[in-house]
Amino acid sequence: MKKTMIDARGEACPIPVVKANRGLQGMTEPGILELHVDNDIAVQNLMHMASGHKLKSTAEKVDETHFIVSMTVMEPIEQVSSTEIEEQDCCFIGAKGEYVVAIASPFMGAGDDELGQILIKGFFFALSQLPQLPKTIIFYNGGAKLTAKGSECLDDLQNMEAQGVEIITCGTCLNFYNLTDQLAVGNASNMYTIVETLCGAQKVVRP
Repeated sequence: MKKTMIDARGEACPIPVVKANRGLQGMTEPGILELHVDNDIAVQNLMHMASGHKLKSTAEKVDETHFIVSMTVMEPIEQVSSTEIEEQDCCFIGAKGEYVVAIASPFMGAGDDELGQILIKGFFFALSQLPQLPKTIIFYNGGAKLTAKGSECLDDLQNMEAQGVEIITCGTCLNFYNLTDQLAVGNASNMYTIVETLCGAQKVVRP
């Protein structure tokens, strides 16, 4: 049985899972997908992913910073992944264009700002990999900093904008933080447009 190996050591969440999903989608015949990661959380995420796809999986600890997760695919992955991915995604988003993402902070969650920066960067990377992208991403208050020059999220935001996602940032917020001339993706907008967009959305995601 053919074995495909992916080395995701050194990669932060959710990159190991994204790489695993890409690997699975590329398997058009029976085989084993072997993933190398460096932490137990990644192992748990990958095992959960395998379970969601109804794949037999095993986990092996090589040492404290090296784990191997193996997933066995018994039929072409297209028959496994397409339905499963839709089922997983539909729990929080609908069809393309039916949801809006609203960002009010340069951090994700509360507790530690350094961790929050890591999480928000991971959030936008994961969002950019979804088969169903949001219609619009709105940035306001401290979230406006994420669309300005120097933001670590710019690559993923520009990638989504190139695919048709509308990105708008509160103009008042940009002015407040002296970032009006630093806007690097999307367009500045006003509160009326922001309220109109939020009220017209079928779903609003606030990480």
